Amino acid sequence: MAEGSLLVVTLVIGLVGFVFGIVLNHFWPLFINIKLGHVPKGNFGWPLLGETLSFLKPHPSNSIGNFLQEHCSRYGKVFKSHLFFSPTVVSCDQDLNYFILQNEDKLFQCSYPKPIHGILGKVSLLVAVGDTHKRLRNVSLSLISTIKSKPEFINDVEKSAIQILQSWKNKKQVSFWEESRKFSFNVIVKQVLGLTPEDPQSATILQDFLAFMRGLISLPLYVPGTPYARAVQARSRISSTVKAIIEERRRINDGGSCCSDDRKRNDFLEILLCLDTLSEDEKVSFVLDSLLGGYETTSLLMAMVVFFVGQSQNALDQLKVEHHNVRSMKKKEELLNWEDYKKMDFTQKVINEALRYGNVVKFVHRKALKDVKFRDCVIPAGWKVLPVFSAVHLDPSVHANALQFNPWRWESDEQICKKLTPFGGGSRCCPGFELAKVEVAFFLHHLVQKYRWDVEEGEQPIAYPYVEFQNGLTIRLHQIST
Repeated sequence: MAEGSLLVVTLVIGLVGFVFGIVLNHFWPLFINIKLGHVPKGNFGWPLLGETLSFLKPHPSNSIGNFLQEHCSRYGKVFKSHLFFSPTVVSCDQDLNYFILQNEDKLFQCSYPKPIHGILGKVSLLVAVGDTHKRLRNVSLSLISTIKSKPEFINDVEKSAIQILQSWKNKKQVSFWEESRKFSFNVIVKQVLGLTPEDPQSATILQDFLAFMRGLISLPLYVPGTPYARAVQARSRISSTVKAIIEERRRINDGGSCCSDDRKRNDFLEILLCLDTLSEDEKVSFVLDSLLGGYETTSLLMAMVVFFVGQSQNALDQLKVEHHNVRSMKKKEELLNWEDYKKMDFTQKVINEALRYGNVVKFVHRKALKDVKFRDCVIPAGWKVLPVFSAVHLDPSVHANALQFNPWRWESDEQICKKLTPFGGGSRCCPGFELAKVEVAFFLHHLVQKYRWDVEEGEQPIAYPYVEFQNGLTIRLHQIST
């Protein structure tokens, strides 16, 4: 009887402690606000969840959504909230966003929710901080710098684009979202692992990678059968597949040493095998990061470009002229090269505008390492900070006629690094952004010379906050006579 009473008392104390912890976590920031006196205005919403569900409510990605619109109207471009279980400062301000990105590991630090770490892994470049991040990023920059202008990479990109377009020959319409994913996966799996679409391992990796992606953007509950649990399991299987490929490559390379130049492959993995600065887990994680960036982000950027250009005849006409001029300088059937890519000036403007208007990445997660004063407000140490890129991209005070697709706005590069941050900024700017642009530019080169297209009514990119085309971005094709 005494033990039963003791158990009840223990449970009650535990419950009271749990509730007190929730209340303290939610309302303690209010006392900080009183103490410092300059924390931005805002609302913490419900205990525990705060305003997270409202913040994540889906909306067209070429709009800021009702949540940001209402909060900016009420509190200004910088406001406080309670998001992702933390007191948070949300920034829709161009200068503050730039300040946050430029002070990585000084005043602010990458701080993604813990469940993301469970899927990506502890040594992922996306979540690593401090010296580990610097070391991994230096490897990434060196590798991409070596690869990006190599004829082998350039040729693989163009051949993949030609192959996709040839498969459309007798089709009246296609789901471009699916086609762009097919193209980007074929390119990145060849570039990273040296696999072709026909290799059985490619199909295995793609199947697991799709489960991985679905879990990355799901409710983080590790319960058997949930998307999150499947994603963690899928990552484990991908890791095993990559490790098997590494072992096989080492066996071919005679016991782990780098193979001679005449036998060396031109892919990321071959270079990684020769690096002593990375552990085995870091090499596997690097491969996963490369697949993630080269597959999802690149395919979405391609879809954005096709979606917006399909509704802008002037932009399509100028693209046709530019790519006709590039092709006219080449022999028949001659493949493109790096110099051809550098001539695609208007194409770069189209890509920049699709990134600004479509917002592939809406925001990133940071936290304040110390009390930070910016203008007349204070961001308390330990608070989460969310610089919202889409808010600046669609801000009419930053971009004239911000809610219109207008590639010509990029005729001037004045302050472009502050006005356009689709790949982040500072020391965490995506190292592979140039590779993505090359892929999109080369695909466009062949697309605009072979087809014109119409976008089905009702299609639009929706931010969840990850971006999707709900209906797969169906486009009607009209082949151009040569």
